[in-house]
Amino acid sequence: MRIIISPAKKMIEDTDSLDYNYLPFFIKDTEVLFRYLKKLAYEELKSIWNCSDKIATINYERIQKMDLYRNLTPAILSFEGIQYQYMAQRVFETKEFEYLEKHLRILSGFYGMLRPFDGVIPYRLEMQAKLRGEKINSLYDFWNQKLADRLFAEADCIVNLASKEYCKCITNYLDNNKRFITCVFGEIIGEKVVEKGTLVKMARGEMVRFMANNQIEDVEDIKKFDGINYKYDESLSNDNTFIFIKNKNQE
Repeated sequence: MRIIISPAKKMIEDTDSLDYNYLPFFIKDTEVLFRYLKKLAYEELKSIWNCSDKIATINYERIQKMDLYRNLTPAILSFEGIQYQYMAQRVFETKEFEYLEKHLRILSGFYGMLRPFDGVIPYRLEMQAKLRGEKINSLYDFWNQKLADRLFAEADCIVNLASKEYCKCITNYLDNNKRFITCVFGEIIGEKVVEKGTLVKMARGEMVRFMANNQIEDVEDIKKFDGINYKYDESLSNDNTFIFIKNKNQE
């Protein structure tokens, strides 16, 4: 079993807390992207990043000084976003980190796919970014089937906690021999299951923490998850979609 999650836009450098174990598996592909980005002017990069001048300036300076092989931070400690805050990985002990290193994979526009203790540097490059290059136009085309092939070589069952923008790198190449389970965290509004962005990110982080704390090996056991008042709804779920509904009465 493998768990896939999205990265976060906000990243930090932390070379003191824990050592990284490996270089990312696709580091040579990352070198190609890095060389492409470094050739671009500030305005071109700002357009790709689709961000404010303040954020663009920080990331432009990062590109100019970037070294893919020095001052590396374990990926699990580098990303900072709502999902990672609720994962609360910085309070994990050895057994949780060992579980995540085996089971968790972080999808990335820049690095392709990361194990938790792969060494990374802060970057900004979302999977859906429009690069507009002659040879590198779309990151979906750039990564193509590589990420799915790597993931499926590791496991036959995937628990999807990634956003649609990222998980399509995998879902576009699914076959009937792989089980791909998407976890949906929603509320019943009218007669529909409605997901709310911030709450979904919170629940995804809580689910990763639940799986690590409980050392989940049987995918059926994730149905016991009840973080932030979500509860598995068997009547709405099926073999490939596990739906968790928020109980507002317990808030």
